[in-house]
Amino acid sequence: MKQNYKVIWANVAESDLKDIIEYISIDSPQNALRILKNIKQKTSELYTLPERNRIVPELQDQGILQYREMIIPPWRLIYRIAERKVYVLSLIDSRRNVEDILLKRLIATK
Repeated sequence: MKQNYKVIWANVAESDLKDIIEYISIDSPQNALRILKNIKQKTSELYTLPERNRIVPELQDQGILQYREMIIPPWRLIYRIAERKVYVLSLIDSRRNVEDILLKRLIATK
């Protein structure tokens, strides 16, 4: 039987998504809508098997193992699993310095 998880987007992750879509829509509203649908479709996979994605390598190198990522090129969706909930924490462009962004967002809040 498949497990069903509740997926919860953090405010910063929602803001990341909004910023991405708004930026793309400046040049192409149709492309922005297509990308939004793709991201939503991919993240729907988190409802059933969130463990299938890898631990974030940059954090794993620091000994931090509770964060996972889903690759939705060129973005990386960062999340953690707690009990039967998946907390989406960030949606980051992988062309940026992901390690610095993650360490600032995820470690500074501890």
